[in-house]
Amino acid sequence: MTVPAPSTVTLKDTAMAATLQEILLTPDTQPKVIADCHTLIQEEISEKSGISGTTVKVAYKTVNTFAPGHLHYLLESLLPGMVGQLEPYWADFSASGGSEFGDYLAKRGDEVAEALLSVTDARAAASERATIIRAYRSVRGSAAKHVQAALPHVGDLVLKYAR
Repeated sequence: MTVPAPSTVTLKDTAMAATLQEILLTPDTQPKVIADCHTLIQEEISEKSGISGTTVKVAYKTVNTFAPGHLHYLLESLLPGMVGQLEPYWADFSASGGSEFGDYLAKRGDEVAEALLSVTDARAAASERATIIRAYRSVRGSAAKHVQAALPHVGDLVLKYAR
C-alpha cells in the first residue's frame, strides 16, 4: 500500500473526529496505520541519497539484520506517543478549517520534527540493546531533516484515516 503523494488528500466537506487517538488508535484502524507507517518509512529511506542518506540506509539495514521484526514492534509501541505529539497540531489544524494536514505540518517542520523525535529519543534512552542504540545515535544528528521531509506524507497518512 502506497501513501498518497503530498497535497493530494483533502478534507472537502468531511467531518473530523475530535482527536487523532479516536482516528488512528482504534483496534480496527491501528494495524492498518502501522502497516502504512512501515510502507512510508521504507519509501522515505529508499529515496535518501548522499552521506546522511547512506547512514540512514545502513542504520535501517543494521536494525533489520540484527533484530528482524524490530521496526514493526517499534511502530506498535511508538505510534501512541507519536499520535500524542501530533495531537495539538491536529487540534489547531482542525480548528483552523485547513484542508492539507501535510502542508500544515511542513510549515511547522522544525517544531513538529522535534516533537516526534522526542518520542524516539525517549525510547532510545530506555533501550538496553547496544546495536539499536548505536544505530539510532548514528542517524539522530540528521533525523530532524529527514522527519521534516516526510511530514507532507505523514499528514496525508493521517488524512487517509480522517476521511
